[in-house]
Amino acid sequence: MDFDQPPVVRVTADPDELDADEWPMTIPAVAQVIHDGLELAKGVTFVVGENGSGKSTLVEAVAVAYGLSPEGGTAQGRHTTRATESPLHAALRLQRGLGAGRWGFFLRAETMHGWYTFLEANQNPWARQPDSAYHEMSHGESFLEVLRTRFDSPGFYCLDEPEAALSFSSTLGLISVLDRVVGEGGQVLCATHSPVLAAMPGATILEVGDWGLRRTTWEELELVQHWRRYLDDPRRYLRHVLD
Repeated sequence: MDFDQPPVVRVTADPDELDADEWPMTIPAVAQVIHDGLELAKGVTFVVGENGSGKSTLVEAVAVAYGLSPEGGTAQGRHTTRATESPLHAALRLQRGLGAGRWGFFLRAETMHGWYTFLEANQNPWARQPDSAYHEMSHGESFLEVLRTRFDSPGFYCLDEPEAALSFSSTLGLISVLDRVVGEGGQVLCATHSPVLAAMPGATILEVGDWGLRRTTWEELELVQHWRRYLDDPRRYLRHVLD
């Protein structure tokens, strides 16, 4: 029996628990996962696609099904401001890895400000190290501090567009953090628009779109091809959006 498994081995669901004619089942990638399931590899898996393609919806649902707070953070510190998550998580079933740890963290770019406020209001007076003053840092600095202090043990880490707050060099720093997490036995599921982040060696890349969900390589990503053409000649794209 294999005890060297990641925290999440497979994602499955009961199609009858969701209305096929309503969102999010109308998203091809979501419908595919619901009907066919999704194997999650060890290490890092990037989910890449256009806005509205379902990448964040899938990562959010898996994170919540794992037990993590839908607005970011861990399973232990749950906070909520306004529930916006889809009902998808309630239909998902996660096959947990044998012998894998249960720690996890959900880094969600659009709600991290609220999580910082939650931490300030719920400081643990017995903590060996008090939480950092995230609100006193720049957006990017606070993200890097979260990576330093929270991505520190084997577990399941979900990230939703973490590059939103990071510069080019900081994004490279994130790749270093993810590499360390994987080396310590952790598993990462990350939705991203970043060709820099998606270039991480050894990562699994899933591209989502009108076709559903497919495994691909960095070189074959539409995202990478568009960026290459744009950087080579921006006018090829800008002439279509500027008068």
